[in-house]
Amino acid sequence: MARALINVPERAKRGEVITIKTLISHTMETGFRYTSSGAHVPRDIITTFVARYDGAEIFRATLSPAIAANPYIAFTTIATASGPIELTWTGDNGFEAVERVEIVVE
Repeated sequence: MARALINVPERAKRGEVITIKTLISHTMETGFRYTSSGAHVPRDIITTFVARYDGAEIFRATLSPAIAANPYIAFTTIATASGPIELTWTGDNGFEAVERVEIVVE
């Protein structure tokens, strides 16, 4: 399981623009490299990142082999209601990581 760091404000005022920052540990192997013995290193990347706020999709990114290892993603949204923010990373070889954080909107 990959380790994810997530920075979401615990509290926000209704209508306030909030920034959500994520960093997930993943090697993001491009599939273009070879080992010193000449064996092909297979591709292993995160292909999709999706953020949902209180069940509604608010952000989506499609990633490619050009993205660095341990991808950092930051985006903004408007605080509308208290509830969960769910972040999902999916990728090659059945990779999936899901993290949930709660935000309180006053």
